Amino acid sequence: MSADKPTAIFLMGPTAAGKTDLSLALTERLGCEIVSVDSALVYKGMNIGTAKPDAELRRRYPHHLIDLIDPAEAYSAARFREDAFTAIQSITGRGKIPLLTGGTMLYYKALVEPLATMPGAHPEIREAMHQVLQKEGLAPLLAELKEVDPEAWARIDRDNPQRVLRALEVYRASGRPISRFWAESVNDGQGSLSSEALAAFPWRLVQLCVAPDDRAVLHQRIALRFKAMLDQGFEAEVRQLFERGDLHPDLPSIRSVGYRQMWHYLSGEWSYQQMTERGIIATRQLAKRQLTWLRRWPDLTWLDSSAPRLEERAWQRLRKAGLDV
Repeated sequence: MSADKPTAIFLMGPTAAGKTDLSLALTERLGCEIVSVDSALVYKGMNIGTAKPDAELRRRYPHHLIDLIDPAEAYSAARFREDAFTAIQSITGRGKIPLLTGGTMLYYKALVEPLATMPGAHPEIREAMHQVLQKEGLAPLLAELKEVDPEAWARIDRDNPQRVLRALEVYRASGRPISRFWAESVNDGQGSLSSEALAAFPWRLVQLCVAPDDRAVLHQRIALRFKAMLDQGFEAEVRQLFERGDLHPDLPSIRSVGYRQMWHYLSGEWSYQQMTERGIIATRQLAKRQLTWLRRWPDLTWLDSSAPRLEERAWQRLRKAGLDV
């Protein structure tokens, strides 16, 4: 890493691993400003289910890329890249250190490596597919995707209508499979990141990852956090969104873990117990996917967040990188 570059810190890790507490401690000691790397924190009115820092915390510790858009809107990795670069440049321009933290791994990768240039949104194509989805379900759309792009069919989350619709939208709009765009891009949204890409990043990166070494500890934290969200009024928060009338479960915002499960409960499809159990299971599955990404990520210092003296071990890594802590 070049010493003449300004420094940026990546604080990564799965959900419920302890990133928030450590990020605040780092900010307190180093005078950082926090840049959220979380696809759910961009939505206004989604606070409890995203563990969004409250107004008082954000006054004490500057945060960026939170509460950007309404849940009815879409937010992309490409837009995150633009917004994050703007925030990082502004922070370093003030002589501060940007601390990027969150659990949306694709956003980290989009920031470091360029994305493929794909066709933009086509409302007419998307509307036609939504009509099929509403009348016949996801099965015919999945069958079409398997025929025109078997690689994408094998790789994407086939339980996620948004991903399926986007892959088909790209094919119908361009005549080219989305998997071909992935192959032509340095960042295919799936594979590992190269050390060369990190070295070319305009900032000198110090990368930390916090996660309990014992997976059972992480699972326990996830269950406790989900139940704490329920105690804090999560149902009432989602009910407000549910009763707006302009939101639906295919939107990226409502597909966020926790919100999707509560939506099924409010729709009468699941019991409260089912919602709770499936919300915890879905969060565990999210953490598993995050850890899979992180194990491929180069130059990452792993810290066991369940071991004592986490902050001191983080300071040691930062001092080794040349930061005055």
